[in-house]
Amino acid sequence: MAANYRAACRGRSRPEFLAKIGIVVEEAEETVFWLEMLTEAGLVRGELLGDIISEANQLVASPLPSSL
Repeated sequence: MAANYRAACRGRSRPEFLAKIGIVVEEAEETVFWLEMLTEAGLVRGELLGDIISEANQLVASPLPSSL
């Protein structure tokens, strides 16, 4: 996610930035999915990933500023 976000910030235009931010959101959603799968499968204790999953969900739910 971080590399894609960096690429978005270096976008040459607003449409390019928005397209790349869309990729960041997709990657964040996929990360949440896999973290939840690890927890649900019992491979990692939920309390170890709870804060990370919560933060990732907040990133996915955060609206983009209207100035974009």
